[in-house]
Amino acid sequence: MVERQPNNTILVTGGAGFIGSNFIPYFLNNHPDIKVVNLDLLTYAGSLKNLEEVEKHPNYTFVKGDICDNVLVKYLFKEFNIDGVINFAAESHVDNSINSPGQFIKTNIEGTFTLLEAARNYWKGENYRFHHISTDEVYGSLGENGFFTEGSNYQPNSPYSASKASSDFLVRSYHHTYGMNVVTSNCSNNYGPKQHDEKLIPTIIRSAIKGLKIPIYGNGKNVRDWLFVEDHCKGIDLIYFNGVAGKTYLLGGNNEYDNLTIAEKICEFIDLKVPKSNGSYRDQIKFVEDRLGHDFRYAIDASKIKKELGWNALESFHTGLEKTVDWYLKKYQSK
Repeated sequence: MVERQPNNTILVTGGAGFIGSNFIPYFLNNHPDIKVVNLDLLTYAGSLKNLEEVEKHPNYTFVKGDICDNVLVKYLFKEFNIDGVINFAAESHVDNSINSPGQFIKTNIEGTFTLLEAARNYWKGENYRFHHISTDEVYGSLGENGFFTEGSNYQPNSPYSASKASSDFLVRSYHHTYGMNVVTSNCSNNYGPKQHDEKLIPTIIRSAIKGLKIPIYGNGKNVRDWLFVEDHCKGIDLIYFNGVAGKTYLLGGNNEYDNLTIAEKICEFIDLKVPKSNGSYRDQIKFVEDRLGHDFRYAIDASKIKKELGWNALESFHTGLEKTVDWYLKKYQSK
């Protein structure tokens, strides 16, 4: 059999979602010789409006479809001569996974399996790469001290994180069993433009300017490590090209804040940008019943990717959060 030669075309799955739609413009701008095929089902969490800036780019192609569709996925590999995959596609809202776990099992596990099988059967040699995008939630919950590392035990606590953990293990198995050139990255909470309205930061901003209660789970003391989405995109780019096959890399912003503090910081920005006639937007913060199985704290030690690939999160939390607030204020005030 004649070994197929790469043609610099990557398949990005879930590219109309939050992180994917930030990554595709970044990637096209930084790699003018590489073509991108974006496969996205356009569920409620994905929108082509997120990609208007690249829709006419000569190296960009959009295909509406499901990563679980074996026939379609195999067709795309052959039709576009795909030699790389960056898999963003996933159901990702923890609350939705608690209420309807079945779709998370299908998309996050079966979908990843479908992509891996297509790649395994189409690719020969080592000049190909499968980059799986995952989450720090697969590691469970931290106490007040400590950090997740690449060696942390998997202890997922929600149907969402369990489905992502399963997909991580599938990707790992395809490297160890079949020798596939794979890498996995697990990131902390992303924030920035284009995130779906259901997520914490957009919910806080939207609720504030619409005069609604700003809902905060429990006592608001659950802690997350926040990573600006563009910094994450830069890390994905580095891992895709330079990461060691079979390895996992953790990306975090080193910005630990509890949910109540996040809400208060956002309200401070909005108070300055869209002042209320009386009082502060903080007055709208209301505590609501806590999420089932709500993990207390996530925090990442990103020293491995910093040391091995030279990555650092460059956006400060203050400037990144202000950019995010500005983007959503423009979005919500235009409606």
